[in-house]
Amino acid sequence: MKKVNLIIPCYNEAEALPLFAEELNKTMNSLTDYEFEILMVNDGSKDATLSVMKTLCNKDSRYKYLSFSRNFGKEAAMYAGFCNADGDYVAVMDADMQDPPSMLPQMLSILSDGEYDSVATRRVTRKGEPAIRSWFARQFYKLINRISDADVVDGARDFRLMKKEMVDAIVSMCESNRFSKGIFGWIGFQTKWLEYENVNRIAGETKWNFWGLFKYAINGIVNFSESPMSIASGFGIFCTFLSFIMVVFFFVRKLIFGDPVAGWPSLVCIILFVAGLQFLCMGMMGKYIAKTYIEVKNRPHYIISETDKENVKKIN
Repeated sequence: MKKVNLIIPCYNEAEALPLFAEELNKTMNSLTDYEFEILMVNDGSKDATLSVMKTLCNKDSRYKYLSFSRNFGKEAAMYAGFCNADGDYVAVMDADMQDPPSMLPQMLSILSDGEYDSVATRRVTRKGEPAIRSWFARQFYKLINRISDADVVDGARDFRLMKKEMVDAIVSMCESNRFSKGIFGWIGFQTKWLEYENVNRIAGETKWNFWGLFKYAINGIVNFSESPMSIASGFGIFCTFLSFIMVVFFFVRKLIFGDPVAGWPSLVCIILFVAGLQFLCMGMMGKYIAKTYIEVKNRPHYIISETDKENVKKIN
């Protein structure tokens, strides 16, 4: 009997978690050929999420919990689950029911055939999302696929079922600045994509606002592409070439026409333009330097303060 680990990152999901567990139990009870272990990761929640987790664990031995010492972020929660998963198959799911448990039987059936190493899900619609947020999301996927070697599918969710070999490859990528959607695509492996209609959160509030998603997108681009640095270099070459042409132009104008160079307002605009480009380029370089600084410190991705699972990597 093959074992399946389900990793459930949770941050303030006290309302949604019992409803999710109820639906998940129905699905698991129908899959009698598999052994399940649910790793719920409490990412420093400020509500009763940890208490709900403990209640679920007392009722059902298939449920286990890992509780962080503080909020480390969803990426760290997923990584902690991967590090402590020992099943033949491993899946990541959100507790808000936007990743339907009803898709698990089909995903397991596809993976058990042996042709694919993972089964991933993607939303074909963004119904229920603000139009401006959907537009920026689509542009982000187009951009990152053009400027990086990571294959990030438009509408891709973190919800995917993987073989242990693929999970081991993910764990081996131990950088602190993690962007799992990019990591999934970068490591390769044969992936089957399942499309489904967008599902609204069943309870609670989303933890992702526009600014949070924007920072997440910037991290993804910086982690998997050097293009911003190339753009900064291109700006420098362009400004140098333009300034040389302007010097030649004004010098020839002085020799031929003998009139003084006028136009202080335009000069001020040019100076401000070049200064803006300099600050932009410095910001791009600073972002990469900051990422390097974080990696060099080699701090743990997460710290587990409490758990009911045996042989857990509490710091990694």
